[in-house]
Amino acid sequence: MLFTNINIAYAITGSYCTFADTLTQMEGLAKQGANIIPIMSQNAYSTDTRFGKANEIRTKIEDICQRKIIHTIADAEPIGPKKMADIMLVAPCTGNTLAKLANSITDTAVTMAVKSHIRNARPVVLCIATNDALAGSAKNIGALLNNRNYFFVPLRQDDFMSKPVSIVSDFTKIPATLKAALIGKQLQPLLD
Repeated sequence: MLFTNINIAYAITGSYCTFADTLTQMEGLAKQGANIIPIMSQNAYSTDTRFGKANEIRTKIEDICQRKIIHTIADAEPIGPKKMADIMLVAPCTGNTLAKLANSITDTAVTMAVKSHIRNARPVVLCIATNDALAGSAKNIGALLNNRNYFFVPLRQDDFMSKPVSIVSDFTKIPATLKAALIGKQLQPLLD
């Protein structure tokens, strides 16, 4: 099994339209032997949307991971000091979370988890989903591309006709990106 005994901190932020894709990948990683530590931002944890009820999504995540979701800053802080994860994945990573990470802002369970984890020089994989990636969020993507230990799931424009500055990572490439990041490599090509 590809991820046997690998501890993956799997953080989810509020790009609700990608939740089905991320849950599919989470389930696949669990089936490949990964020990998954689920983390959610408060908005992702508590908001009902047209893409699903929050309590149903939480239940599915906890069933897949066989553990409770970390959703507070206080509960996320020990991830780094206790070296709980070999690698951290933020999928989806919204433009809002991307901006906070690029500017060292820690005000959600997810940003605290990343900050806590990366202090040990361990890899963080970002799976971007934002409607302004080629506009306001472009500088934050650039900043994090230049930081050690940040890796990106390959990116693509999801609807260049209707949303010309929107980018969504290819969620199906999460496993390959994690595998590459575990040995310090960025999966290529970065732009699909």
